[in-house]
Amino acid sequence: MKIIKRRLGITKVIGVTLLILLILVGLLAPWLSPHDPLAINLVNRLSSPNWNYLFGTDHLGRCILSRIMYGIRTTIATAFLIMLFTLLISLPIGLITGYIRGRSDHFLMRIVDGTLALPDIVLMIAIVGILGPGFFHMIVAIVLVRWANYVRFIRSLVLKIGNEDYIRTARISGNSHINILKHYISPFIFPPIIVFGALDMGRIVLLIAGLSFLGLGAQPPTPEWGVMLHDATAYFQIAPHMMIFPGLAIMFFVLTCQLISERGRTIDTSI
Repeated sequence: MKIIKRRLGITKVIGVTLLILLILVGLLAPWLSPHDPLAINLVNRLSSPNWNYLFGTDHLGRCILSRIMYGIRTTIATAFLIMLFTLLISLPIGLITGYIRGRSDHFLMRIVDGTLALPDIVLMIAIVGILGPGFFHMIVAIVLVRWANYVRFIRSLVLKIGNEDYIRTARISGNSHINILKHYISPFIFPPIIVFGALDMGRIVLLIAGLSFLGLGAQPPTPEWGVMLHDATAYFQIAPHMMIFPGLAIMFFVLTCQLISERGRTIDTSI
């Protein structure tokens, strides 16, 4: 028997490095961007990529590269904000339902199952349709859709750890439930949650871009990747660069999240 261990730690390093670079570009966008992302210049509208406009211009003559740089602020900051709100809701619910169980666990998990039964985009469109289009309503819709995934994941981690011998020992020793959750369970579930969250960041960015593309999220002239894709649909045949570069930005960020969430794998091969 040969055991071949392949550690993919290098992918995490690459992913974290790329994410840091993206965040830095977003933070330094006012100094790095070559043009004002909101400045309209109809003389240069629909210009192809050139030395003055490296990514070309859109239908209003705005610099696409500058809008993508500023879009990092809007898209990634919104994704982190959604992630924070989602964890604030799902973490205590997942801990309590996985640890205490009983009727409350059964009731909450039926709500989770009902939420997960519908496709994310369909449920989000329904929520935003009720609340109305807008940036804040988009955040609310994504949080209300994504929280169920985190609750189920956190609950499964707590259920697994709750059956360990050291948890039984902690209970016999007289530790309170809060103390067990705080010192014996929480430290072991945070690393998997971080990995799960890093992978989900890519999904959240796709949902943000999707809602903005449909006109239900960020609204023009906000420099947001989904809004840029929405603006490009009418000009794709004559100015494909309007859609290509924002699409590549979204794909690059999703790939970065995939690299960060990549875990070491152990492959067992028997000969």
